[in-house]
Amino acid sequence: MTPTAPTATRAVSAAPSRTAAARRRRYAAPTVLLAPFFVLFTGATLVPIGYAVYLSLYAEHRSGLGFGGSETVFTGLGNYTRALGDTAFRGGFLNLALYCLLYIPLMMILALLLALLLDSVLVKARRFFQLALFLPHAVPGTIATLVWIYLYTPGISPVIGALDSLGASADPLGHPLPAVVNMAVWEWTGYNMVIFFAALQAIPREVLEAAVVDGAGPLRTALSVKVPLIRSSLTVVGLFTVIGSLQLFTEPMILHGTTPSIVSTWSPNMYAYTAAFERHDYGLAAASSVLLALAAAALSFVVTRATRARSEDRPRPATEAAA
Repeated sequence: MTPTAPTATRAVSAAPSRTAAARRRRYAAPTVLLAPFFVLFTGATLVPIGYAVYLSLYAEHRSGLGFGGSETVFTGLGNYTRALGDTAFRGGFLNLALYCLLYIPLMMILALLLALLLDSVLVKARRFFQLALFLPHAVPGTIATLVWIYLYTPGISPVIGALDSLGASADPLGHPLPAVVNMAVWEWTGYNMVIFFAALQAIPREVLEAAVVDGAGPLRTALSVKVPLIRSSLTVVGLFTVIGSLQLFTEPMILHGTTPSIVSTWSPNMYAYTAAFERHDYGLAAASSVLLALAAAALSFVVTRATRARSEDRPRPATEAAA
């Protein structure tokens, strides 16, 4: 029985509505599950960034000798010019660059070596060493820094006392950069080692067995098979380490109270903190924070592109190509 024209028209018009309803039901669950994340991301990240940008465009000018009221004045890029023209701000970036050059390669290499050692068949009690190496990261940064100050301070440090008794006098806080690097390496090596070890455990055992059958020894297997196969984990850890290094604050800030070699503007974050809470120059603090965020974004982009280009140009391991 052939449907009449009105019935066919209603069926055709109802088809798009059923498709739209099905599409809404399909995306309803992801929307509900992702909504809390986007709400928190907007409130905890986007709104503070927008407010910082807003503050960076204004400055407070006090009338008279400072006894009168203050007036908020739009300065445009004036705060950014002041920050970039300040030698203390530029010096903080220089200290940060030296810190990254020392800390990032040292921590990455040490974490990778420890992960490779834990993944080898020669190591016993893996769980114990995993926990022991991860424990420094579980200690809050402030408490860890106070412990290191105790170990660094001559007169009360048992380590420096032992060195002095041997005739090897040392003052770790006389050169603060190695001291800060040492504290960061101690805190973050175990954390990143766990990430590398998890990536090594995810490598198919068949690939490692094929390398052994081909005559590769433990060292050759580690360098030519394991490390290339966890390159993505190395990239992620390197990227997060770069971003975290640019936010250096806790260690030099606590050391600032114990040694004159670390000034209140030793790092860009300390510069922003000093501008905001000691000089009450919130526009300058916001501008320096925005500049630091832009530097972190640019450096993250460079690191990502460099590692991606290197992974595309580098040949795959023989076992991976055969698979």
